[in-house]
Amino acid sequence: MSATVVSNPSMAGMKTRLVSLDVLRGLTIAFMILVNNGNEYSYWPLHHIDWNGWTPTDLVFPTFLFVAGVSLVFSFESRLKKGESKSSIFAHAVRRSIVLFLLGLVVNGYPFFHLGTLRIYGVLQRFAVCLLIAAVLELWDRGAKSKIGVLVFCLIAYWIIMRWVPVPGYGLPGRDIPFLDKDANWVAYLDRHIFPGRLYEGTRDPEGLLSNLPALGTAILGMLTALWLRAERATRTKCAGLFAAAIVCLLLGKIWGYWFPINKKLWTSSYVLFAGGWSLLGLAVCYWLIEIKKWTQGWTFPWIVFGSNAIAAYVFSELLAPTLWTFKFGATHKSIGQMVYPSVFGKVPDAAFGALLYSLAFVAVCFLPVLVLYRKKIFIKI
Repeated sequence: MSATVVSNPSMAGMKTRLVSLDVLRGLTIAFMILVNNGNEYSYWPLHHIDWNGWTPTDLVFPTFLFVAGVSLVFSFESRLKKGESKSSIFAHAVRRSIVLFLLGLVVNGYPFFHLGTLRIYGVLQRFAVCLLIAAVLELWDRGAKSKIGVLVFCLIAYWIIMRWVPVPGYGLPGRDIPFLDKDANWVAYLDRHIFPGRLYEGTRDPEGLLSNLPALGTAILGMLTALWLRAERATRTKCAGLFAAAIVCLLLGKIWGYWFPINKKLWTSSYVLFAGGWSLLGLAVCYWLIEIKKWTQGWTFPWIVFGSNAIAAYVFSELLAPTLWTFKFGATHKSIGQMVYPSVFGKVPDAAFGALLYSLAFVAVCFLPVLVLYRKKIFIKI
């Protein structure tokens, strides 16, 4: 992990990165922080769906992984053009994945680090695994055919495993047990045997080992998008292609969802396509507004700031939340959150609106350190 200082942060990496991509990254990380810091009173779009189906919140993580896939291709292209060897790029990819994985463990363990029950899986851990494999794929073949082949393999193979392979002790999904039963499925079964007592939901984990297979597909969708954007074609053609791809992915995801339900916690293949469609749509809108209409004044600034140090913002938010709600102070033995929330946000007549105001305030607090970094032209790279 290192901090890079540049003379003009708004133009850093412009030859290999799009402002529209930076804006989408910033919007995504801000929304991720927002939904991660709601409570039971939050409006329904700010909650994850319990199982099958989706809410806007369920689209956040795959969009961040999608954007990472786009950025990976642009980054590798820039470094190869500068003469950097594939071996050095691969070594950096390995170091980055190790750091991301370790940061994920820190986030999971903070503040008490109960090692006996420490959760191993997590958001950053999924990033580490998927981006390392994506890096190998990009260094092996920079073209589209191999990526399409791997994408199709990931989605079809995962569907076959989840639908047609009997789960030990339970039977065949759809015949002996309900298809995508919460506990009687291959993802939950493997995770309970690999990391018993360390799973987010006790008997299962939303970032389980096997579901990294389709999650890799999400990163590959981003990589294919980068190949489309870096090609020599008109800007409006690129934008039209993004919109068309978004519609196709949304339709395919929705159709496949009738047989393989959209499910974020299992990262089903239909979910990869459906969520990918929304990610493409978000990028298409940002691309149209920024790269074509040139509407860049004012509204893009906070998202560029968030996007410039996205991982740092996420880690800060994940460490700040338990800090506010865990440590007790004074004679009342209350945490900062327990003192502030009831006296400020709890007084709002509408509990859901009060929860939203708290989440927005939390995002604003997380914005401050990345704003300082941005002003000082410091970009923390992993």
